[in-house]
Amino acid sequence: MRKLVPLKAIYAFVAVAETGSMTDAAEVLSVSHSAVSQAIKALESQLDVSLFRRVGRRVELNPLGRKYYRKVAPALAQIVEASEAIARKKPSNRITLNMVNSLALHWWIPRVPDFNEYAPNIDIRISNIIHAFDLEREGVDVALLHGKTDEWQDYYCEKLGDDELIMVCSPHLLEGNQQATPKQLLSKYPAIFATNPRRQNDWQVWCEYNQLAVPSQQKNLTFTASVQAVQATIRRLGVLITHKQFVRDDIKHNMLVQVGEPVLNPYQEFYFVCLPEKLKEESVLALRNWFRAQFSAD
Repeated sequence: MRKLVPLKAIYAFVAVAETGSMTDAAEVLSVSHSAVSQAIKALESQLDVSLFRRVGRRVELNPLGRKYYRKVAPALAQIVEASEAIARKKPSNRITLNMVNSLALHWWIPRVPDFNEYAPNIDIRISNIIHAFDLEREGVDVALLHGKTDEWQDYYCEKLGDDELIMVCSPHLLEGNQQATPKQLLSKYPAIFATNPRRQNDWQVWCEYNQLAVPSQQKNLTFTASVQAVQATIRRLGVLITHKQFVRDDIKHNMLVQVGEPVLNPYQEFYFVCLPEKLKEESVLALRNWFRAQFSAD
């Protein structure tokens, strides 16, 4: 059997090669200067070659040492990366799930009891990053994407459902006229706008489909956050166009009512997103199956 090179000798070799100093390498590795020196001597003795040359008070790789460094440094980096990944691996029953804050408030939270009954052993931690990001770098296992998959090409993306735009208002605005049409409501009540990037085209898409003019934005009824726009609608300040998933629970509890038919929004869809290898984990598969059931039921 071949005699293997001790890993600590490789650590010492790479540290000295990258710092150009036995002393600096010792500081990087949190060991003594003599430990680094002995590790380099042992490595050169085992390989029966010299890897460094002294230049003044510093050391640098000789041609053979540079060739050896080009081979072992990437391999050592892979070992370190793999070790760190294992060390920070979370329990398999814990999932960090990312979704925009409005979905967390109005879609996820009302469904927590249902999910707890469906998968009582899975612990979901919610994250609210709103832009495209590296899931692994941010420590996110699964993202509920509301948008398009253009910036998620390296991930597993499964469409869960369409973004259906609906008109909603407080049920109090329909008192005495339960059959009021969207056109009639717009002639009587102001329009409420949410202007964040995901919702800024809602009124235009909905009005074009219904062959109506886009209403003008009125004082104090334009909001950046969808959550604020929904609250203003619940408070009877006007009518709102938003996506059905977002207000389904409010409609269920008679805080809002849907008026007219839903309209498909071509700018947004819902996707389940994760790294392909995550699909090997039972907890992630369980979450995906639950998502499928929730969206098919809506």
